[in-house]
Amino acid sequence: MTIKFANIQPEFYATLSQRVNAHFKNNNLSRNANSAMVFKTIFMLLLYFVPFGMMLSGMASTYGIYLLLCLVMGTGVAGIGLSVMHDACHGSYSTKAWVNNLLGFSLNVIGGNAFNWKVQHNVLHHTYTNIFDADEDISPRGALRMAPESPWKPFHRFQFVYAWFLYGLMTLVWVLGKDFGRLVKYQREGLVKKQKANIYSEWAILIASKLVYIGYVLVLPIMILPYSAGQIIVGFLLMHYVAGFILAVVFQPAHVIEGTSYFKPDGQGNLENNWAVHQLHTTTNYATENRLLSWYVGGLNFQVEHHLFPNVCHVHYRALAPIVKSTAEEFGVPYKSKRTFWDAMVAHKRLLKVLGEPGFNPTLATA
Repeated sequence: MTIKFANIQPEFYATLSQRVNAHFKNNNLSRNANSAMVFKTIFMLLLYFVPFGMMLSGMASTYGIYLLLCLVMGTGVAGIGLSVMHDACHGSYSTKAWVNNLLGFSLNVIGGNAFNWKVQHNVLHHTYTNIFDADEDISPRGALRMAPESPWKPFHRFQFVYAWFLYGLMTLVWVLGKDFGRLVKYQREGLVKKQKANIYSEWAILIASKLVYIGYVLVLPIMILPYSAGQIIVGFLLMHYVAGFILAVVFQPAHVIEGTSYFKPDGQGNLENNWAVHQLHTTTNYATENRLLSWYVGGLNFQVEHHLFPNVCHVHYRALAPIVKSTAEEFGVPYKSKRTFWDAMVAHKRLLKVLGEPGFNPTLATA
């Protein structure tokens, strides 16, 4: 079934776009990266590669130091994903496609797959936010129930407790298994063709980059360092657990949070709102006054601005937020935000608990 957004209230996004465009024009600003973004890019790459270099050079003189370096690498993996790859894969880092493609490939360097991510995130999540079976971010995840239409199991009653432990497995699952299954799925559903990609090239890139990644991050340390293969693997798992947990707690409260809305198309696939208004119903900001957090997470605590303007580099979100908020208030559409990161975590936990109960669902709107 083809999902169709309603063609109503188009003046909201038209007015908002005019005001955002005027902001960049009047201040003589590019919508893309600036010098601060370039500095952050270098910092995040070094946050991953410097501890890895220290490790291989023999500075991990004890196993405890080795594990500490793996932990720092995990923060680097998350930092690259949040603050470098994310903008590049959205095409907002630069006006030059080759720059975006090159920096987007940083995801492959740290074990992921840029093509899969673009389909899953840019195409499915950003278009069909919080729509069950269309937005993969809330699709059934076995132990986790992230949407009211997802099948309920008795153990979901406790997901508000155990979800936090599972979040650390996110990047590990993608690196070792999910990327392969996703490429098969996207080929079967015609999404590879829609992206005008060559499936043979994508398979070659996926397999080659995975082999290179496993080779340098696991095999090389096993060959060089004075630790057993089992000890090296423990460090590898620690690195990914840290990265996965950080990424999960940054992304989850943006959409799976108390007060958010879930939407269900009618029998003909129609939704009740246009795309822009839909984003405001399903997206929440948090901790927007926390500049250090904003810096590290690539401005993704300004999730509303990101969803409305994914082609704008995140370094501009703070300046756009007042424009978006005032325009939303003017047109009577929601602008959702939690004051602190802790508030967002608590609200996320509350929704997990609600979704874990049988027969009780949060807002599920139908056209």
